[in-house]
Amino acid sequence: MTTRPKFGVAEGHDGTTFVRVIAVSGCGHNYRLTGYPGWMNEADVRRNAILAQLPASEFAELRPHLRAEHSQIKRTAYEPGKPINDIYFPLTAVYSLVAMADGQIQLEVATVGHEGMVGLPVYLGASSSPQAAFCQVPGEAVRISATDFRAALGRDGVLRALLNRFTQATMVQVSQNVVCNRSHSTEVRMARWLLTTQDRVGRDEFPLTQEFLAQMLGVHRPTVSETAQRVQAQGLIRYRRGIITIADREGLEHKACECYRIVRAEFDDLRNHRRNS
Repeated sequence: MTTRPKFGVAEGHDGTTFVRVIAVSGCGHNYRLTGYPGWMNEADVRRNAILAQLPASEFAELRPHLRAEHSQIKRTAYEPGKPINDIYFPLTAVYSLVAMADGQIQLEVATVGHEGMVGLPVYLGASSSPQAAFCQVPGEAVRISATDFRAALGRDGVLRALLNRFTQATMVQVSQNVVCNRSHSTEVRMARWLLTTQDRVGRDEFPLTQEFLAQMLGVHRPTVSETAQRVQAQGLIRYRRGIITIADREGLEHKACECYRIVRAEFDDLRNHRRNS
C-alpha cells in the first residue's frame, strides 16, 4: 500500500514560507509557498481538471515546480503589456480574463476556474498579453513559473494535448461571449454569468459586488442593480452585503441563453478528455 506524500507548511531561515513534501522513504523536497495555511496533498492539487488528467509520471515531473497559494479578490495574475511570470491552475479560486481600453477594464472575455489554467498566452508562445487576468472569487490555486512551464511543454505528453483542448474551449467561450454581449439582454447575460461562476466555485454562495458584476457585463452599475432586483424578485437569487446566493439554479438555467450551454459543453468535454480520447 502506497502512502500519498503530504505537503506541510514551514518557515524558512530567510523568512519565506515553504512547503515540505514528506515522501514515503522519509526524504523530502522543499517547495516555495505563498500564503497557504495548513496542508495540501496531491488530491487537493488534482482538483484542477488539467492536472487531474495527467498520468502519474507526468504529474511527478511537474509537481516539484508547483507553488500553492491563496488568491485574494483582485489578485493580479498578469497585466496588459507586462511579462507573464507565472501560470496559475485554480483549485477553488476563479479568475477573470478582461479586455482593456484606455487603461480601464471594459469587459470580461472569459472566466477560468478549476477546469483550466491562467496564462494561455505563454502556452501560445507569447510572453505578455494586451489583456489582464485577476482573481474574481478568492480561493486556492497552484502556480508554476513561466520558465518551468515552458520546459514542461518541451516534453511530449498529455499536458500539451489537454492544453490544446483547453485552448479550443477558451476560444469558444470568448467568441460565444461576444455573441452573447451583442445579442442578449442584461438579465439573460447575468443569468449566464452567475451560472458560469457557480460552476467554477462549486457552491451556491460566493462574494460578488454590483460594481464588479457591472464591469464583467460591460454595463453601468445602476443597470446591474435594477437587473439584480428583478432576478431576485423572481426567486432565482438572493443578494445581501456583497454576497450572492443562487436560490433556484434550475430557474436560472431556464433564463440563461444557449451561450451558457454551448460553453459548458466544451468544458465538460475537456474534463473528460482522457476518457474520450
